[in-house]
Amino acid sequence: MKTSARVKEQIIELLGSAAYKEDAPDTKFIASRVFSSADELQQLNMIIHPAVALDFKTWIKNQTTSYIIYEAAILFESGGYKKCDASILVTAPYEKRITRIKARDNSSEADIEARMQHQWDDEKKRKLANYEIKNTELSSTREQVRNLHEILLNPSKN
Repeated sequence: MKTSARVKEQIIELLGSAAYKEDAPDTKFIASRVFSSADELQQLNMIIHPAVALDFKTWIKNQTTSYIIYEAAILFESGGYKKCDASILVTAPYEKRITRIKARDNSSEADIEARMQHQWDDEKKRKLANYEIKNTELSSTREQVRNLHEILLNPSKN
């Protein structure tokens, strides 16, 4: 949305020039439009997801690490998890998620809930995930990440 001229052009074509302010996507405006219109959300996803997939495919060719983590908010909903060797579900209590998103995006609770309505609940995703990280307190989350890192580095030992 920020770096691809073609993606920007398509988003403006879909949502109008208000979708960008000073060459940057106006994520609040975009969210207000697409999370109240299933059709616009689907059209936006048809713009964004293929572009991200192509960029990732290009990027991955240059990687030489033991494993790569691909982060996606709707990895399970989109079926993207099927392209992964393993999937990690990161969870947090509902209220903690709301508080964190408010602080990060300066979004209203209503706007956040509108976005979350388009995502599966954790229980549904948990059935498809290979691993889960419970992101409640930073020290605990760090420990879980370290443990999972060791598992991913040494899959034959597990």
